[in-house]
Amino acid sequence: MTRTTPPRPLDVTCLYPELAPLARTAVRLHPRAGAPTAYDSSIGGPLLWPTGEPWPGCPEHTGPWHHGLDPVDVRLRRRILAEAWARPRAEGEELLTHEERVIVDRATKKTRIPQEGPIPLVPVAQLYATDVPDLPCPDGADLLQVLWCPFDHDPDYLPRTELRWRRTSDVRRPLTAAPQPSVIGNHGYLPEPCVLHPELVKEYPAPHELPEELTERIDAWEEENEEAAEDDEADICYQYDLSVAPGSKVGGHAPWSFSDPFPMSCPECGSGVRPLLTIDGVEWDGGSSSWRPLEDAGYTGHHTDGPACATHLNIGRGYCMQLYVCEVSYDHPHLQYMQ
Repeated sequence: MTRTTPPRPLDVTCLYPELAPLARTAVRLHPRAGAPTAYDSSIGGPLLWPTGEPWPGCPEHTGPWHHGLDPVDVRLRRRILAEAWARPRAEGEELLTHEERVIVDRATKKTRIPQEGPIPLVPVAQLYATDVPDLPCPDGADLLQVLWCPFDHDPDYLPRTELRWRRTSDVRRPLTAAPQPSVIGNHGYLPEPCVLHPELVKEYPAPHELPEELTERIDAWEEENEEAAEDDEADICYQYDLSVAPGSKVGGHAPWSFSDPFPMSCPECGSGVRPLLTIDGVEWDGGSSSWRPLEDAGYTGHHTDGPACATHLNIGRGYCMQLYVCEVSYDHPHLQYMQ
């Protein structure tokens, strides 16, 4: 099923023509709960991985023990809560049974869990160039795979990511079962399997990246618009309605919600970098509801288990991770930041 972003409330370039040359194309991924295979683009799904290629592990997280959560319990907790929110209950009735409460509580308490060898990296995203328009890839490659260690790493307290570009025709004997970690450091670092519904959208820079004079004019326009609005739903905000699309996406502009913009360059050659992939646990919220796809307009279920957060990812308590790649060589180390 396709996902369609509603038209923006207005064409911002009519108000501010200087924004037109700053436009970028982004591909909103629209992850939704499903059962992707290794031959599908996905978040949290299986990867098309050659049988003879070792599965990567984290050298900084090696057994025999780790203090963390059991991923089996994490997934069981999600299923229990989803079923509990979906069933009818009388006013004042407890959401969970006693037995369910025991399991849910157990899944949220970190304990010492054995892990033999390095922690296997977790599949986060798989993107086929045939599914994602303008997917950045090295010459000859048509598949991007993203994995990470499900523990925080210094200095940014984010999962350490690895990127793999492939040519699908080279994978003649795919791996049927990937190694699974017995322990994870954060339940928000374990994505649920989701199929993708890629969609091209146009973005403009976040307010933090605009010239100060232009930002001041936009601020003044927003104040006038707020005063003229009859209700909150009529308010239009440049940052949340007209600039950067929320949610997981390829390319586009950085959201810059966590920090102010700063110069970035390739750590190996000093060249510029460009946004590759944004990983976000929430596709829209109250502040960005104008980006909610038309097909999801009627959703009335519980917010923590709905289409807006189907991946169950959570970066830094509600922020997102953005990956950047060198403009000169895909072989150079990528950058990752929380924004």
